[in-house]
Amino acid sequence: MELDEWELSVEELDFLERDALQKISQQRHSSSSSSLSTNQQQSVIHSLSQKGEVPSRTLPSSIAPKANPADQCSKEQLPKVSLKFILHATGNIAAKFPYNQVLVDAFRKIPKATWNAKERLWMFPQSSLSLAEKVPCEVPGCNIEVENLHPLVQRAIAAASAQPDLQGFDMCGRMFPCQLSLIDHYSSLVAYISVCYWIPKSIESKLLPFQREGVRFVLQHGGRALLADEMGLGKTLQAIAVAACVRDSWPVLILAPSSLRLHWASMIEQWLNIPPPDIVVVFSQMGGSNRSGFTILSSNSKGDIHLDGLFNIISYDLVAKLENVLMASEFKGVFGTYQGASNHEELHNLMKATVMIRRLKKDVLYQLPMKRRQQVFLELTEKDMKWISCLFCELEVVKGKITMCKSEEEVKSLKLVQKNLINKIYTDSAEAKIPAVLDYLGTIVEADCKFLIFAHHQPMIEAIHQFLLKKKVGCIRIDGTTPASSRQALVNDFQEKDAIKAAVLSIKAGGVGLTLTAASTVIFAELSWTPGDLIQAEDRAHRIGQVSSVNIYYLLANDTVDDIIWDVVQNKLENLGQMLDGHENSLEVSSSQEHRSPTKQKTVDLIHQGSPGKQKTLDSFMKRCINMDDAEHQSKLKYPRNM
Repeated sequence: MELDEWELSVEELDFLERDALQKISQQRHSSSSSSLSTNQQQSVIHSLSQKGEVPSRTLPSSIAPKANPADQCSKEQLPKVSLKFILHATGNIAAKFPYNQVLVDAFRKIPKATWNAKERLWMFPQSSLSLAEKVPCEVPGCNIEVENLHPLVQRAIAAASAQPDLQGFDMCGRMFPCQLSLIDHYSSLVAYISVCYWIPKSIESKLLPFQREGVRFVLQHGGRALLADEMGLGKTLQAIAVAACVRDSWPVLILAPSSLRLHWASMIEQWLNIPPPDIVVVFSQMGGSNRSGFTILSSNSKGDIHLDGLFNIISYDLVAKLENVLMASEFKGVFGTYQGASNHEELHNLMKATVMIRRLKKDVLYQLPMKRRQQVFLELTEKDMKWISCLFCELEVVKGKITMCKSEEEVKSLKLVQKNLINKIYTDSAEAKIPAVLDYLGTIVEADCKFLIFAHHQPMIEAIHQFLLKKKVGCIRIDGTTPASSRQALVNDFQEKDAIKAAVLSIKAGGVGLTLTAASTVIFAELSWTPGDLIQAEDRAHRIGQVSSVNIYYLLANDTVDDIIWDVVQNKLENLGQMLDGHENSLEVSSSQEHRSPTKQKTVDLIHQGSPGKQKTLDSFMKRCINMDDAEHQSKLKYPRNM
């Protein structure tokens, strides 16, 4: 035995000696239970010592306990030893018990059992649990009280072990040809090959190494897994890659937050080339824009709802309402809500040992690009969309009058009306987006990460601020009404206090001169007409001092002013990039498609003719674009498309 394993302290030796002396005293006063005289006992111990049968760590023979057949028959009279089996965070089983040489020897015989000196636990794989459970019954001369794993934990481990490994077989259950020759010596390479075997090349080539590992983990667990990566690490793309690997098991049911239903639909259409009509999205009410052509169903419909798409997307909050529909469909299962936990550590260990894989940004930072942009398309209500559509129709009428008008003075008057209409659409689009923005913000709050959220109009800024206060989320607010003297103190609070999770910022007032690198998530609830404003706002987090990859989310709504502004911003960057660098620049987004309707394209062309607003800080913006382009170009070479 190694000295650094079961080395006993002075206190432990004293305890053993006192315990042995107490048992000797009891035996000497119990004539009925004594079968050997004192001299005979000493003679037996002496003879055993000569034969080398006494363990090296036993107490001296003068105080050693004497053999007692009656005690062997009645374990109640033996000292109790507590043995507890627990599920360790590593996924192995751990045995915890006070020092007992007999038990130590028994656990040494368990296959792959090791001693964890730091935590003072015996560790062994789940496959050896059945052998370990037999130890208490096979150890002689010990009264062992065993606390086994909780039945729920045992059932969860058994269920996880019973899941088929989907990564090494094709859909007919046959082993891949590549595995037949490599399986004995190149298991890690085989795992990689089997993961990539069924993923479309358009997806596989864009997966980062840790994302491939996530796909492999889910397949290895028979598709029954919890992908719990930190926000911004591409869980959606990994899930879509898994779906692509089990194509023969389609159709697919997706339960998502209500604010991300259209985002899921867009991602599926983009990455898997699924025709939009084959993607069913269930809303609580009909309305909003559906330019992409998805099949939209209403949960409030009086008729029957048929989830007959290749991909069917519903939100969590509709599960209870649609339970009968789900049970009557191909997606039969157990649906319910579970809250609370009595043993958080055990629950964490159980999930990690059976179904969960979780990576943090800091763990995979070396694989990530420094800045990643993503468009998130929101769902607006029919009422709000109807009013905005009316404004767009009115704008088209004005455009037609300008085209037909021959009087220069009347043209100027009509262009003023046009400008006011565009500003009206800008303002009303912001107010229409508020409910959807707050819905999305709820998912960010649940992620418990620090974030910046930018907006332009006061109603939007105020709604966001009040929402966070209502949710009891620590936050700061910096807009045009914030005194300059107090801004730095607010910044310091955000940077230094863990309790402050959010910074609500005006694009103009909070987009320059502030260092907010404590956050690595940036959200734009609205857009600005000036691309420099957006890039400057992004760089509140993406600047010197940032130690993480920065994820930027643009919350857009189809058939609103966002269509106009996004194209205007891109056009400005393209023109400026051609002028400065000889090639076009743009706000590159990592996982979206361009959504542009013919109607809105006419409006965009109209606005481009009159360029609504001047770039007042052109020199500083030109310098910023040069720096940004270099960084973005290097990132683009290394990561063609990032999640």
